[in-house]
Amino acid sequence: MSKSLKKLVEESREKNQPEVDMCDRGISNMLDVHGLFTLSHITQLVLSHNKLTTVPPNVAELKNLEVLNFFNNQIEELPTQISSLQKLKHLNLGMNRLNTLPRGFGSLPALEVLDLTYNNLNENSLPGNFFYLTTLRALYLSDNDFEILPPDIGKLTKLQILSLRDNDLISLPKEIGDLTQLKELHIQGNRLTVLPPELGNLDLTGQKQVFKAENNPWVTPIADQFQLGVSHVFEYIRSETYKYQQTFHGIAPGEAVRFCSF
Repeated sequence: MSKSLKKLVEESREKNQPEVDMCDRGISNMLDVHGLFTLSHITQLVLSHNKLTTVPPNVAELKNLEVLNFFNNQIEELPTQISSLQKLKHLNLGMNRLNTLPRGFGSLPALEVLDLTYNNLNENSLPGNFFYLTTLRALYLSDNDFEILPPDIGKLTKLQILSLRDNDLISLPKEIGDLTQLKELHIQGNRLTVLPPELGNLDLTGQKQVFKAENNPWVTPIADQFQLGVSHVFEYIRSETYKYQQTFHGIAPGEAVRFCSF
């Protein structure tokens, strides 16, 4: 362990400093940072831009952590013990190599912000209790491999930001309409052709709201509405005509015309 890292640990212990920043220190194993797991008083630990491939179970010893940042490492798996961090509010695992999340991951009772951007996750990567994270205000799942978003997303009723940009989504569940506190929805760069009518329950057209949906193969009627603006899209999907076509035909608006044109 470098002298500078040793000094960081010693200073935090001696001065009872709550924040430890070990960003970009070439760390490949947290166990090499001697004394790190004795710092049970710390509330913030930054290990971004390092070379970590795993997170040791000892992370549970940092029981007062509120912020844990692993952004831009090479982490392939997490220990189940990470869910023991009962005070954790912000967890950044963006830009790693995760293809699954550990069993019990959803039992983080205080988690408000979860960043899983730029990993290898899909709908099968999430443990059964993932959607128990009902305290979440922001969930970042962009740049992963999701083809569907589980209907249980509707349980995260405190979500204000949901980012699903650049996945392989072919549809959105109707339960997305239950996220009534949502202020930002990013779904650009997927394979979406239609939107669930229930999305119309949400207010995403105001000046303080964000709705990004470009680079999707929308059916012509929806694409036409996007040309006019986001408010027109929401007006359209709230229409009785659209709801009828989606609910009773199960086909995209415009498709019926195509099938009848022989």
